[in-house]
Amino acid sequence: MNEHGQVREAVSEAYARAVRSPSQGGGSCCGPVQKGVVVKSAGYTPEELEALPPEAVINSFGCGNPLAFSEVREGDVVLDLGSGAGIDILLAGRKVGPSGRVIGIDMTDDMIDRARENIARSGMAHVEVRKGIIEDLPVASSSVDWVISNCVINLSPEKPRVFAEIARVLKPGGRMLVSDIVADGLPARVRENRVLYNSCIAGAMSEEEYVFGLRRAGLAEVEVRERIVYDAAQLEALAASELGVSAAGACCSGHVAEGPVGGLMAADIARAIVGKVWSAKVYARKPMPLRDEPARSSQ
Repeated sequence: MNEHGQVREAVSEAYARAVRSPSQGGGSCCGPVQKGVVVKSAGYTPEELEALPPEAVINSFGCGNPLAFSEVREGDVVLDLGSGAGIDILLAGRKVGPSGRVIGIDMTDDMIDRARENIARSGMAHVEVRKGIIEDLPVASSSVDWVISNCVINLSPEKPRVFAEIARVLKPGGRMLVSDIVADGLPARVRENRVLYNSCIAGAMSEEEYVFGLRRAGLAEVEVRERIVYDAAQLEALAASELGVSAAGACCSGHVAEGPVGGLMAADIARAIVGKVWSAKVYARKPMPLRDEPARSSQ
């Protein structure tokens, strides 16, 4: 297994542990805390959450609501990268209705099993989950209207491949709206800390790199529509999400956990990165093909 495969395996194992014991936290960038406190503070309305199976809410690991204020319409095809236990694919399923289609992609068997259980509880036959990696999507080219993702792309060891795959699967004119963690100016001791990778810190790219990567993949109208900058208390809990203590995984809740993370103290990490890590909602569109220009007559 190469280095990229090892990173993916470590991430998958961490999230499998977290979904098996959601009350313990761990292995998540914005893990489940106290029956969905995190998802409520990440932009989900009480009405949205009440309409979903409780298991989908409790096992949410996102940093935002990629469907909030989106223009997803009835009949659209929506693809969710890293669909986890299914909170966003179920919300998307309600938006697109039976005439639409929602596809979730996840690489972790425990997450897929949990998502399928939640889909079955919802009764939405037009929602499905497929096993795969987001760098090589098991989805046909030019087949989806929307790509969404919630705090997952930052975990990929090959982000340019993810951006290229988004461009490939979108229909011409199709759109992307993802919530993700971005970071700028992180100290080397944080960037090189493997434990902090699963907490969505060490592997996050800068907002500038994110935008440039999407444009380089061929997407247009790339813009950051919303930012949530984490304060010191949130960052301390985010850094501590690998500790497995009661407040772990509470990056958005304001709880604070204490203890070492990969040899570093969570509080020290938070002080070193405050103002350098935030959640960004990023939008892009796949351009329509250019019309063929009239053939020029030869002289």
